Amino acid sequence: MRSGNPTLNDKAFERQGHGYGRDTMTIDGTVNKAFIMLVLLMAGAFVAWNNYFAGGDIIPFAAGGAILGFVLALIISFTPKTAPYLAPVYAIAEGVFLGAISARYESYYDGITLQAALLTMGIFIALLLAYKTRLIKATENFKLGIFAATAGIMLVYVLSWVLGMFGVTVPYLHESTPIGIGISVFIVIIAALNLVLDFDFIENGAQQGAPKYMEWYGAFGLLVTLVWLYLEIVRLLAKIRSRD
Repeated sequence: MRSGNPTLNDKAFERQGHGYGRDTMTIDGTVNKAFIMLVLLMAGAFVAWNNYFAGGDIIPFAAGGAILGFVLALIISFTPKTAPYLAPVYAIAEGVFLGAISARYESYYDGITLQAALLTMGIFIALLLAYKTRLIKATENFKLGIFAATAGIMLVYVLSWVLGMFGVTVPYLHESTPIGIGISVFIVIIAALNLVLDFDFIENGAQQGAPKYMEWYGAFGLLVTLVWLYLEIVRLLAKIRSRD
């Protein structure tokens, strides 16, 4: 059970043991939790979005949401039992961050955030249908390939952040050149395929009878992937529109 999503690693469910009777994880329960977290995320985004277009300072929202979300993600990842309590707070924090970032992009490119949201939703539904109908199968080689690609992307992002502190930029990564756009397309594809691994991982967790609180953990991991996918789509659309 391998997932490219760092929050849903291959030992996450195994470490938590098994639930009993009604205290076991279910797919429906995970879907319900994911929906709740998505609503909370949208609420947080709405607050930051309104503040920006009302003339408020967006930096505290973006920085505060990002830092709090990162800290909560680390805690939840290492201690899944905290997910029922911290995952909703994570959703709100991440929503505030996304709302701030989205508002900034929207101020430069009118309509870009709606396009990104619709594309993210469309990709999610398409991959869910492909997974349910077994058009896409999460084989071991498939999982290993996506895991390796995701790890490589994260490493490049970390390297870009560190080098940026010294005034050095990674070539093409943030550029709107054909190569830069191609890199963004590749990253979007990898982020999207992580959804397939998440679907498979959650399904396996339910089949293994993981404890009930793992529904929140599974929903949290799925939201992490959706947030990443949305951000990458926004960046890709911004690169394309900047060339017009």
